[in-house]
Amino acid sequence: MIVDSDNEIGKIIVDAAVRIHTRLGPGLLETVYESVLAYELRKRGLSVDRQVPVPVRYESMLFDEVFRADMIVAGKVIVELKAVERVKKVHMKQVLTYLRLSGLKLGFLLNFNADLMKYGITRLVNGLGEDRGMPQ
Repeated sequence: MIVDSDNEIGKIIVDAAVRIHTRLGPGLLETVYESVLAYELRKRGLSVDRQVPVPVRYESMLFDEVFRADMIVAGKVIVELKAVERVKKVHMKQVLTYLRLSGLKLGFLLNFNADLMKYGITRLVNGLGEDRGMPQ
């Protein structure tokens, strides 16, 4: 399957996350959700890279093992997974930082510990400014 737009990829990610949450529910480790989500997205024809280094450039220095994005889907969308009681602003800022450093535009923060997955999905966009890229 060829999926070109970030938004199309995002819809597939959200659909897969909801399906997984419906079947497995909350309460598992993030690594379990990461493995299952990667499987589900690949099954739907998307490429998935896991634990991707996100390098930091500062002047002439390159720090290439500073951050790791949980997933980059189809080379276009960053997915960060959590299994926490409540998503905090620091989690959202983490995804926005990964987006900025990687040059990608769209990211999702998925909290599989939410009672309903729709409450655990945060869509973040690079290039809108930090305050505008985050949900209020």
